[in-house]
Amino acid sequence: MSNVSSRDELSAKVIGASQTAANSPLINYALAGLQKLWLPELDRWSHIYHLDGRENPKDSFSHHDVVQTLHVLLGMSRIRAVPRTIDVPYVFRVNAEQLTRLPVPKHTIGLAVWAAARLKLDLPFGLSKMIRHLLEDRENWTRLRGQDIGLLLTGIVAQAVGGRTEFIHHAAPLANYLSESFATETGLFCDSATGYRRRFATFTTQVYLAIACYSYGEYAGDLEMIHLGNACARRLIELQGPQGEWPRLFDAECGKVVDFYDVQSVHQFGMAPALLEFAERHNVEGASQALVHGFIWIFGENQLRRCMLMPSLHMSYSAHVRQRDMRGRILRIVSACIGRNARLVAPAQLVLRKECRSLDLGWILWSFGERRDLPQITHNLFFSSALR
Repeated sequence: MSNVSSRDELSAKVIGASQTAANSPLINYALAGLQKLWLPELDRWSHIYHLDGRENPKDSFSHHDVVQTLHVLLGMSRIRAVPRTIDVPYVFRVNAEQLTRLPVPKHTIGLAVWAAARLKLDLPFGLSKMIRHLLEDRENWTRLRGQDIGLLLTGIVAQAVGGRTEFIHHAAPLANYLSESFATETGLFCDSATGYRRRFATFTTQVYLAIACYSYGEYAGDLEMIHLGNACARRLIELQGPQGEWPRLFDAECGKVVDFYDVQSVHQFGMAPALLEFAERHNVEGASQALVHGFIWIFGENQLRRCMLMPSLHMSYSAHVRQRDMRGRILRIVSACIGRNARLVAPAQLVLRKECRSLDLGWILWSFGERRDLPQITHNLFFSSALR
């Protein structure tokens, strides 16, 4: 991509290459959106494309762009054919090398390990050194959040599955630490091992830790870890909203929803399907139905009765958010602690977040790049029509 200067030329090449490669219409839709987020002068994807009509819709900040570019590359590891204009090894190397210099969250390191394994690429030397130091300094594991532990363990397992065992001796200790410090009797995972907000964890934390449990459990034959993944999936399915909404924040110790908002599109069409694919494989009741129910939310079966997709740009609106947050997150946490259940607010109190992140489209690639059993999603006429 680095030698392509015209966005229109790039669009034609990306769409043409992907369509002739027999990717599903859904995957082609996501690829066509991603080409509009591409920053050719920087060899990465911009983290946000604003959908409010502004003259310069792309926002670029190095640390955000790099993280989301790694998500996109991870997603590309599961599609049938990557557009010929994308030099995946080069883009991965350029962006992974920056992780040693940029202020990125620790879970980004695990993401890079996972992406490298899936893409069958070597990690840059400096990054490998950083990872070894992080994993060997077990006294500081208590500083890692759930997302950090989840992605590190998933990445290490993915490396081992691909025959690269440099970090595999850390997998069992990480799995034990996950089980002992993050799992609860409710099935949900805590946000951290210690601290005042330990019990209040996001949907993203649930997904990353459950996927890590499944990944390690399948690799090591550890049925207890698979049980933890199943328990989390079951509880999330129980807490899914009436129109398929995946809540944003949970009280893990009580097994309750603290706050439904923001209801994020990436949870509906990307992260939940990624987790539920494992749950389906392990016969969790209702997993397939929950996946489809959550995805249909995107088509307008939601509180705003608004399709979340923008076919002219092959993108999606990011989320439903509160127009006025009168109570605040802290008060909702207090309400949850005294036993009150979180509720959906009236549609009149909601607005669209009019932006699309490259990460959002990257999760579509990951979650549906290898699926052949959900034609009502992957080959939906909406996506075919949008590409004409």
